[in-house]
Amino acid sequence: MNHEPVIGLALGSGSARGWAHIGVIQELEKLGVRPQVVAGTSIGALVGAVYVSGQLDEFAEWVEALTMRDVFGLLDFSLAGGMVKGEKLFGFFRDKHRNPNIEDLEKKFVTIATEMKSGREVWIRRGPVLRAARASCALPGVFSPVQVEDRWMLDGGLVNPVPVSACRALGADIVIAVNLNAQLVGAHMPRHSRDAAEQEAGSNDKVDHGLWQKLADYVFSPSDDPAAEPGLLDVVSASINIMQDRITRSRMAGDPAEISLVPQLEDFALMDFHRAHEAIAEGRALVQRRSEEILAWVGQPAKPVEA
Repeated sequence: MNHEPVIGLALGSGSARGWAHIGVIQELEKLGVRPQVVAGTSIGALVGAVYVSGQLDEFAEWVEALTMRDVFGLLDFSLAGGMVKGEKLFGFFRDKHRNPNIEDLEKKFVTIATEMKSGREVWIRRGPVLRAARASCALPGVFSPVQVEDRWMLDGGLVNPVPVSACRALGADIVIAVNLNAQLVGAHMPRHSRDAAEQEAGSNDKVDHGLWQKLADYVFSPSDDPAAEPGLLDVVSASINIMQDRITRSRMAGDPAEISLVPQLEDFALMDFHRAHEAIAEGRALVQRRSEEILAWVGQPAKPVEA
């Protein structure tokens, strides 16, 4: 007996580029393509958690309104384990969004983390969705690791940047993968983003401008000149991008997705979270460009959502 295929959605790591996941999901829903299985790594885990708990549209409205000042206001800077602890950011999410347990969801959901001590790939399939997402979002050198059941967890992108394998394990027949690691980004913060940050700092009386300038000089590249000495996060960003691109190529060669979507966001930097509108628009446009292929794979879709 023929049965409708189980559709899996693998949402990859990629920092600020991950807002493209929102547009991809919204456009898939508009086509009537509704994944029953969702696996997320890092930023993909966060967007996936919001999606499976039924809050994606509200979340999209919020992130599209973020300014550079809002982004920096949600970061709790620290020198212990990473530049950002992440508790302020995820505490805000918990206060503003529902946080159901994974086992109570209609969709199957899993996030990918890396156990710091052993380097093992860890799949989190139980407990609150936002805690599972936070465990996957511990980018080395940027976000502090998080403790889950007496084990310290690092970013899932270290071991499985685009979790196609997790979708398969949870029963997906057809996997749609969103790969944010196919385009290496050379700079943490391009000139236009740094200019925006400095403008925000200049308009805020509470900012210690001397401290800001020291931080900017230490963290950001002084210019877009390729010959300029890189800043701290230039080095971190480039290293992580190279590593995750190589791991993604290897993992997906062994277990390729039926549909691989690659958002064109080559000028996005690690912390460009204030550019959500551009990333979401690209995610939607990407699905529109590939809609015939997607529908050919999934067969007869569910009734499309009205625009």
